[in-house]
Amino acid sequence: MLSSCFNAERKCQDYRTGTYEFETYLNGELVTSRFVRNDSIEIEEFQGDIDTSSVRWINDCEYILKNLYPDGMAEEKPIHIKILTTSQNGYTFEYGQVGDPRKARGEVRKVSSVN
Repeated sequence: MLSSCFNAERKCQDYRTGTYEFETYLNGELVTSRFVRNDSIEIEEFQGDIDTSSVRWINDCEYILKNLYPDGMAEEKPIHIKILTTSQNGYTFEYGQVGDPRKARGEVRKVSSVN
């Protein structure tokens, strides 16, 4: 039986606060979202729109985002985020609506430690 000596790094405490960027493809175009998070609030700017969400930490590496000013039913559903691995420059995470078994993955780059 083979086992790996590799353990993914998870220094989640390093990512509770700061300024971050997340890139994703939307309709075939690479777009960037920027957000600032303190321990309990996250403010995101995406394509000129600003959203504010509450942050409720479940444990060191998992939290729930809830939009404080939703524009419709889809934005009312909280998002569960789980940090899978961390590095010096950011983290890889899994996310999805609370209660929905479907999950997606993404990578975030830390831009600044100062809020």
